[in-house]
Amino acid sequence: MKYIIAAIKPYKLDEVRDALTAIGVRGMMVSEVKGFGSQSGHTEIYRGAEYAVNFVPKLKVEIAVPEALADDVVDAIRKVAKTNKIGDGKIFVLDLQEALRVRTGETGEDAL
Repeated sequence: MKYIIAAIKPYKLDEVRDALTAIGVRGMMVSEVKGFGSQSGHTEIYRGAEYAVNFVPKLKVEIAVPEALADDVVDAIRKVAKTNKIGDGKIFVLDLQEALRVRTGETGEDAL
């Protein structure tokens, strides 16, 4: 099993969700996060005053999938979240040792 974490632009969430649902992903967790990478934040002007925005709002999407589906998930996120502009995000793929569905006690891929 694989655990995939993607940081994406917030307005891309619906497109990412639709793409993942289309390839068979049955669930995901989404969190609002802030961070910076190559962007290193930016400056904005509000009512004539300039101020620094050091952390950029992103969404963190977390998905646990069978290993056979992992490459398709990564490709789907990459294609849909890409805008060709700085700040498109990152995707991390980790090995997932175990999963357990609390309600039924199912483990492994059955719990996904």
